Amino acid sequence: MTAVRTDVDGKTLVITLDRPKVNAIDVATSHELYAAFDRLQQDRALRVAIITGSGEFFSAGWDLKAGEAVDADHGPGGFAGLTELFTLDKPVIAAVNGPALGGGFELALAADLIVAGPQARFALPEATLGLVPDSGGVLRLPKRLPRAIAMELLLTGRRMSAEEALAWGLVNRVDADPVAAALALARMTEASAPLAISAIKEIISTCETESVADGYRIFRRLPRYQAVLASDDAVEGPRAFGERRPPVWLGS
Repeated sequence: MTAVRTDVDGKTLVITLDRPKVNAIDVATSHELYAAFDRLQQDRALRVAIITGSGEFFSAGWDLKAGEAVDADHGPGGFAGLTELFTLDKPVIAAVNGPALGGGFELALAADLIVAGPQARFALPEATLGLVPDSGGVLRLPKRLPRAIAMELLLTGRRMSAEEALAWGLVNRVDADPVAAALALARMTEASAPLAISAIKEIISTCETESVADGYRIFRRLPRYQAVLASDDAVEGPRAFGERRPPVWLGS
């Protein structure tokens, strides 16, 4: 029985975790999620993915009841198929429909955008269980929140509400229907040039810890940025703007 459902909506791949009741993630589920994200990467017709959960939970994270080793091999994408998938050059939107706890929060943090439902809660309770949030939480959260707030969540495991997450800029928006709101963001993303989006992701992942001066020096040599400069899309975009029509992106 599959734990991951996939549906295509236009150019968007909607990935749904479906392991009632809390969508906990074991090794097999991580591999299924990786397969879905790899499908996004390989299929030129797909431009963006949405990851969400079935029922009332986004994900409770690592399946503590599965009896798997803490350091189990979750596959080439790392835990949840995404937390270490550093080569993915298409955007992922997390539609957090309920609690995102532990590895579930880490999965959301690995996405590029987060839309939260009013009932969403975010927490990294690993320290209260004698563990470390080592699927990206301890690395990504301090980059997304002020250090003191990130440390509070990491050290205490307390739950952050959707509204508080919005106030700190951790999520893009709060919406009563997070999947519908994520699809609206996906449509906006689909309107942008795929090569440009790929280059933006590469530049940010490569340069976000660099100074601005060093960032300039580095990104001008990156292959995806160079591909944008040499692309037909870089001609089509300004031309379509001048002709007052939607651009037709070729991805080349």
